[in-house]
Amino acid sequence: MTRHRTLLTSLFLASFSFIGLALPLTAHHASGPFYDSDKPIEIEGVVTRFVFRNPHAALFLDVTDESGATAEWQVELGAPVMLRRVGWTPDLLPVGMVVRVAGPSARAEGAKGLLGRKLTRADGSPVLEGGRTQDPTPTR
Repeated sequence: MTRHRTLLTSLFLASFSFIGLALPLTAHHASGPFYDSDKPIEIEGVVTRFVFRNPHAALFLDVTDESGATAEWQVELGAPVMLRRVGWTPDLLPVGMVVRVAGPSARAEGAKGLLGRKLTRADGSPVLEGGRTQDPTPTR
């Protein structure tokens, strides 16, 4: 009976350890299920909020379409820890600033969102000095 209990305890601990190790791997998601890289878009709008917290920073813009209607768009950005490494700060994009954002559009029907891959000022200059204004060339 003791041997059986030891075996069950060992199996339980091994299972629990495996689950504990696997959970952090599922904490981050790929962008493919949420954004369609075959449908890139570019928008220009006025910053209404810049949320600089985990798991991803988010930028909210009021965007006016060709008909003159204004709608709020959400731009998903990288993790704040990664953005900080290249010079981003929570006050980099103040409310009222006009920016252009390009990237894959949201897959959800009717969603007003995109994954921010290129972000510039309205005049095309980089938001950060030394920041790139062109999309990176994919390497294969």
